[in-house]
Amino acid sequence: MEVNLRELHGNWDKGFALHKQVLKSVCIGHYDNGRPKFDTERSEPGEALFRLKYRGDYNQAEPLAQAMREHIVPALSDFAMVIPMPATTPRPRQPVDEIAEKLAVKLGLFYANGLLTKMPPPPGTPAIKDLATKAEKAAALAHSFVLNPAIITNDGKWGALLVDDLYDSGATLEAACAILRGYAKISQIFVATCSW
Repeated sequence: MEVNLRELHGNWDKGFALHKQVLKSVCIGHYDNGRPKFDTERSEPGEALFRLKYRGDYNQAEPLAQAMREHIVPALSDFAMVIPMPATTPRPRQPVDEIAEKLAVKLGLFYANGLLTKMPPPPGTPAIKDLATKAEKAAALAHSFVLNPAIITNDGKWGALLVDDLYDSGATLEAACAILRGYAKISQIFVATCSW
């Protein structure tokens, strides 16, 4: 998989995205309902993520996890667990969970599914992706993540890799990392996303 790593900056120790999601998008007309129709060219990670999330092609999780292993993990210090970013949209199978679990297996590390959960937003609240500024997103995300300390049963302090699908403003990753920073069993926090 061809990547073009971008370093991500935030309240984590180090993080990277594999590639830009969309390389080019051109309006080519409109659907019958009046919505615009686009001819979209995505990066390889962007296309794999699109197929995984919106076409239910779970075979795409494997190459995305492999690309993270080959291109992001070597740029990070040691860590002991892989944490999936909790999903915003309910699905029978969560794309980020699929990627994170495959990555944890490839690395032979603890898959900390359920360590972080996300509370549903109050009814009528706009989706995070529909908010205009990072400040609006951060305010909407305040207190939305919950830590489940029962997931890690042994004593110690470990580095963690937080896996997400898409980096936009960084507000969601920062809210999740703020919760992880307050947990005594987490030392360094690293971030890996499929795209930006």
